[in-house]
Amino acid sequence: MNMDTHALRWLQQVADGTTVTEISDLEAITQSGVSRALSRLEAEVGAPLLRRSGRTLRMTHAGAVFKPHLDAMLHHLDDGLAAVSQLIDPDTGTVALAFLPSLGGWLVPDLVRSFRAAHPGVGYRFTLGTDALDSVPLDGGRVDLEIGSRRPREDAAVHTALLIREPLRLALPRDHRLAGQPSIELAEVAGEPFIGFHSGSALRKLTDDLCEQAGFRPAVIFEGDDMSNVRGFVAAGLGIAVVPAPRAGSPESASGPVVYREICDAGAFRDILLSWSAGRRLLPAAELFRQHVIDRAAAGRLPGVQGAVER
Repeated sequence: MNMDTHALRWLQQVADGTTVTEISDLEAITQSGVSRALSRLEAEVGAPLLRRSGRTLRMTHAGAVFKPHLDAMLHHLDDGLAAVSQLIDPDTGTVALAFLPSLGGWLVPDLVRSFRAAHPGVGYRFTLGTDALDSVPLDGGRVDLEIGSRRPREDAAVHTALLIREPLRLALPRDHRLAGQPSIELAEVAGEPFIGFHSGSALRKLTDDLCEQAGFRPAVIFEGDDMSNVRGFVAAGLGIAVVPAPRAGSPESASGPVVYREICDAGAFRDILLSWSAGRRLLPAAELFRQHVIDRAAAGRLPGVQGAVER
C-alpha cells in the first residue's frame, strides 16, 4: 500500500468542510487532479469515503470510521516532521521542563532568561514538579528535564547533574527566644514544636535526618506541602521549621514576622539537581537547554552561587 500524503491531507480538509475548488486554488492543482487523487485513495482503502450531496462532498459511513485514524496519523506525521525540523534548526524546538515550585521564583526564571538571550525562538512547556520520594522521575516521561531536590533511585534510568547546594535555615517567629542569634544548633530547639513538610518529601527527610543527627526526633505538629503555608504557621508562632534560605530580594528576605537563622549542624543544605532520561535521546532544543544549565552552574553563574559547583 502506497498512499499519497497529499491525498490524505485533502481528504481530511474535505471532511472538515473545505471544498475541492478551495483545495485546487490553495494547492495550485486542477480540480480533476484532486478528485482523481481522492478516488485513488478510496481504491487503496477499499471503500468509498466520500459521497456527493448536491454540490458538496460528505463522508460516507466508511469515511467517518476512517477519519479519526486519519487525523491521528497526520498528527504523528506532523510531529515527526517537527522533530526533524528541530534537528536542522534547534531554535524552533520546545523544552518540556518540570521544577519545584520553590525554584520558580528565582532559579528557573534566571535559566530561561539567560537561555532566551541566545535562543529566542525556543518555546517552553512548564510543569510543577514534586520532591516526593516515591514519585516517578521526569513526570513519567512527559518532560525532557527536571530541576528538583530528590535523587532518583539507582534503578531509575535517569542521569543527574548537581547544580547548587542550597543552604537550609531555621525559620523562627520574630519574638522567639533564639531570634537574636545569628546561628543556631538544632539541639537548642529539640523540645520545640516543628512545622514540617509531608513525611514522604525529600525536604522532610532532610529535616528528620538533621534532627536525628542532633540527638532528637522533631515533634511535628503540622505537615504541609506548600512553603508559604509552612512559613505562615511559623509567623503565627505555632512552631519552627527547616526551610531553604530565602534568596536576596525575595519577599521572604524582607523584614517581617519570620526570621531565618543559619543552622550550624553539618549537612544543613539540600542539593538541587538537573535530571534527564538515560534511555531517550533529547531533541536538540532540550539538549541545548540542558547544556546551558550545566555550563551556567559550572561557571558559578546561578543566582546566589559563588564559584564553581562541587561535583
